[in-house]
Amino acid sequence: MNISILGAGAWGTALAMALAPRHNVLLWGRDPEAMREAAARRENVAYLPSFPLPAALNLTSDFEAALSHVAQVASGNGAESSLLIVATSVAGLRPLLGRLRAHAIPSLVWLCKGFEEGSGLLPHQIVQEVLGAGVAAGVLSGPSFAQEVARGLPCALTVASQDAALCDRVVKAVHGGNIRVYSTDDLIGVEVGGAVKNILAIATGVIDGLGLGMNARAALITRGLAEISRLGLALGGRTETFMGLTGVGDLILTCTGDLSRNRKVGLGLAQGKPLAAVVAELGHVAEGVRCAREVRDLAAQHGVEMPITRAVAGVLFDGDSPRDTVVRLLSRDPRQEAAPR
Repeated sequence: MNISILGAGAWGTALAMALAPRHNVLLWGRDPEAMREAAARRENVAYLPSFPLPAALNLTSDFEAALSHVAQVASGNGAESSLLIVATSVAGLRPLLGRLRAHAIPSLVWLCKGFEEGSGLLPHQIVQEVLGAGVAAGVLSGPSFAQEVARGLPCALTVASQDAALCDRVVKAVHGGNIRVYSTDDLIGVEVGGAVKNILAIATGVIDGLGLGMNARAALITRGLAEISRLGLALGGRTETFMGLTGVGDLILTCTGDLSRNRKVGLGLAQGKPLAAVVAELGHVAEGVRCAREVRDLAAQHGVEMPITRAVAGVLFDGDSPRDTVVRLLSRDPRQEAAPR
């Protein structure tokens, strides 16, 4: 299968590495010099250092070449032999879609997780807004650290789309080797889980950074899952999705894994570092920072109780003390764990 991956960050590069032995993969990055260096050194030094790129993986900074690589999708008779994957951040999704709008793009899949700053839109809503409803669209998500995928370690992902044929094509392309792929039509549920878990990972990092123990961590993750479920259901997702890979699975990984960028943000905040310094030290995008305010606002609009998310947004943007915020969360009135139906 011909596969073009648009975005040469850590996750786009790792997925390209995993698929290159089985498919004809072209990885596109917007920086010509960085892509030339990566092609020459066979290593993405900026985003995935110390992982040699497979000899079969082709790289380019030529946007037209990346689209031509999967052009048979538009011909009608080659739809099953091509796949276009967008591997930008949520912030980079709209600009890239704007470039795609000039081309006949009948389908695409994205990897990003979050709500768009300013609009509060999920990625599938951005795609519909920019490209229209006629594009078969889907997300590939789940618990997946780029470094582990690049090492060839096992992982399981979920593709979500209302288009069954697109789901089948993604499964055909990605499932195999050390990657297992499930499918669902609950696009909203998958995207909400992937977005909100990043905010909860910041909270977990604060708990760990303050040395509050594993009991507190377990409680926060559990109550965080309740927040994901409440918002997801309000937006149209399904309960079973939040119990799956893109809900509880991704939540556990991001909240507890040492490779989690969002958890590192929480650890830095617990040490008293300013947010700008923490993000600068990180050197990569932490989507939980970018979408915390949007999720807080969405929860308020829909009347959804999300005290942990609200607390994280307060620490990030309102100058709230991490330790004082934990005290306030603990002092909330007791209640039933699950509200009666």
